[in-house]
Amino acid sequence: MNVFYEEDGAFKAGTVLSETGGAFQVESSSGKRAKVKAGHVLVQFKDPAPQSLLRDAAALADSIELNFLWECAPQEEFEFAALGADYFGHAPSSIESAALLMRLHSAPMYFYRKGRGRYKPAPADALRAALAGQERKRQQALQQAEYVAQLRAGKLPAGWQARVGELLFNPDKNGIEYKALEEAAREVSTTSARLMLGVGGLASVKELHRIRFVSQHFARGPGFGVASPPALPGDLPRANVPAFSIDDVTTTEIDDAFSVEGIPEGWRIGIHIAAPGLSLRPDDSVDVIARERLSTVYTPGEKFTMLPDSVIDVFSLAAGRQCPALSLYVDVRAADWQIMASHTRADIIEVAHNLRHNHLDALVTEESLDSGTGEYVCWRELGVLWQFAKSLYAARQAARVGYGLKPETPQRPDYNFYITGEAGDERVTISTRRRDAPLDKLVAELMVLANSSWGKLLADHEVAGIYRVQQGSGAAGKVRMTTHPAPHQGLGVAQYAWSSSPLRRYVDLVNQWQILSVIGAAPPAFAANDADLFAIVSSFEVAYAAYAEFQATMERYWCLRWLRQEGVSTTDALVLRDEWLRLADIPLQVRVASMPQLARGTRVEIEIGEIDEIDLSLSCKITAIIEEVDEPAPSEDGEVGEAELGVPLNP
Repeated sequence: MNVFYEEDGAFKAGTVLSETGGAFQVESSSGKRAKVKAGHVLVQFKDPAPQSLLRDAAALADSIELNFLWECAPQEEFEFAALGADYFGHAPSSIESAALLMRLHSAPMYFYRKGRGRYKPAPADALRAALAGQERKRQQALQQAEYVAQLRAGKLPAGWQARVGELLFNPDKNGIEYKALEEAAREVSTTSARLMLGVGGLASVKELHRIRFVSQHFARGPGFGVASPPALPGDLPRANVPAFSIDDVTTTEIDDAFSVEGIPEGWRIGIHIAAPGLSLRPDDSVDVIARERLSTVYTPGEKFTMLPDSVIDVFSLAAGRQCPALSLYVDVRAADWQIMASHTRADIIEVAHNLRHNHLDALVTEESLDSGTGEYVCWRELGVLWQFAKSLYAARQAARVGYGLKPETPQRPDYNFYITGEAGDERVTISTRRRDAPLDKLVAELMVLANSSWGKLLADHEVAGIYRVQQGSGAAGKVRMTTHPAPHQGLGVAQYAWSSSPLRRYVDLVNQWQILSVIGAAPPAFAANDADLFAIVSSFEVAYAAYAEFQATMERYWCLRWLRQEGVSTTDALVLRDEWLRLADIPLQVRVASMPQLARGTRVEIEIGEIDEIDLSLSCKITAIIEEVDEPAPSEDGEVGEAELGVPLNP
């Protein structure tokens, strides 16, 4: 005797060797023996042989039309043998019984299983829905296959252009588009990003890096939509003297300006900061935007502003306008450039000039400033500010020494990136500027004075603020943000609260609200130990780090583009540490595997190898040692960069 039975969800057949109690000892055609419970046996038969039954039943099962079978079946639960007689019109043979079981078992949409050999037809509505779903999946599979074929042929499927960022960086992994992209990339042995570039989904590698950042940080896109400009305050006093700003030529968010007025013993120096805090308030529509973005993002040739242009245009300290400002006035004695008195107020300033580094750097020198001569706009005022800035710098360096630190020693220049040309055909210019160039030093010292003075103002009045703190050395000396005043030893000040860039950084706007409350120009925005204030600090640090990483990514990209653009095959580089070098002409660090042990600062010649703008990688090798050093150059880790001083690295 032979049996047809179910085991582990599969149908099998074999020859019965023996029967013991409620079980059979069964041998399959391969000779394998198994113990089969009687309840698992569905059909007992003599002919044909087990293997023949399985083969013939499978062929017959494929020929059974499911819709007709479903129509033949009773509406209630049934046993397969009963259906067999109705369907075949006679008592079914062993092959027909096995075929019927196989067909019923293979169609769970049509027949619900209720036990071994027992089934119930699916209700008509449920069957229609299941069949519609099956058809939908079939069509999706066909569409997915079509997408794969198009991608492999180098074509971007219709409708994909607007979804490139989503598919690459925020995909629905169950969607057929994502599955098709992954499948096509796998078949041609590449990555999804490289495939998308190859089929024209991305205009350039630059767009790949940009869209990755936008997808991760601006879920609704980098635009703002319509933002109504806020009303300006109308009852502020007016400043006595015109002001001027000093910025890069590309700067549009002009946060700060300066003024110089003679007084009996010396000078009254004004540090004027754009004052959006006079009109914006926490939780209003513009604040919601600013708090979501938290900072302007700077990259070569592009920026994503924290505030909409319509708001920036109202408060930016543009030349030829009367602008509201939060102003710090410092009375300075001309004899020794020491501060005699200072006060803060909100007022209206007249901005006479927007001076630009690019136009003045070659003209404004230490010599011209020290001598009080020069053929450039505001040369007298700049001369006064320069002398004051030198005094402030000296005081800060003395404070650094008092904290156990060495004076600041800039080791390398700053770099400016300028992108020209149309999209897809851009050219990059990378120029150097002295890190301690006179105008930079002048602006930086005045910003430190404003931020430290206003930090003290908040602390003295016990008004909550957000401070930058640096204490200790090594890892312990890392700059952190806190709501309690404490020294910033790296800057050499007793407290430091970012307040000088409220159009670009949300922390500065928060501190401006608090400062305005101290001088009675606005109600306080945050109380001490306000949970909202702690949340702002946490969110800002995360966002600011991500934005800085993106800026570094794009600067590295443009450095690699510059090497290609200029056809650089060999260049000089300086040893940094371990296997890391920095190219001499551009701010690009590269790793050279198996580099010989060389002192920091050693100048070497390297040969440029393969450049990958997608991975932002560069292979190179050292071909010569140009200049060795006896002692390692001092580390730059302790340097204070422009961003820390409150001046954006690439405005």
